[in-house]
Amino acid sequence: MGFILMYDITNEESFNAVQDWVTQIKNYSWDNAKVVLVGNKCDLAAERAVSMERGRQLATHLGLEFFETSAKENINVKGVFERLVDIVCEKMAENPENNPAAAQQNQGARLTDQAKGSQQDNCPC
Repeated sequence: MGFILMYDITNEESFNAVQDWVTQIKNYSWDNAKVVLVGNKCDLAAERAVSMERGRQLATHLGLEFFETSAKENINVKGVFERLVDIVCEKMAENPENNPAAAQQNQGARLTDQAKGSQQDNCPC
């Protein structure tokens, strides 16, 4: 499972909320959830309230990878998603028993003689 925590680089309050968001993810998601921190609106450099360095420092402190993006200008958006997918896939490869998709695949259906019962009821199938 992966999360993108995104704050607005022009809004100090959104940056200050990151710590709470990380706590919520830790409390309410899987233990192995992977998270990346993203500062959005890097196209608005003149309105910047949170420096790139502060974002990077917080990400390092929290053990997260860090990116800056602009959804409006399509700067680094694809890279964030691609990296998160890579991180999640790497984690799943390390520990396949914690992969819920793999666990579901291992729970196959059992075929029994009961399936023959429908044929005895003159069912053509």
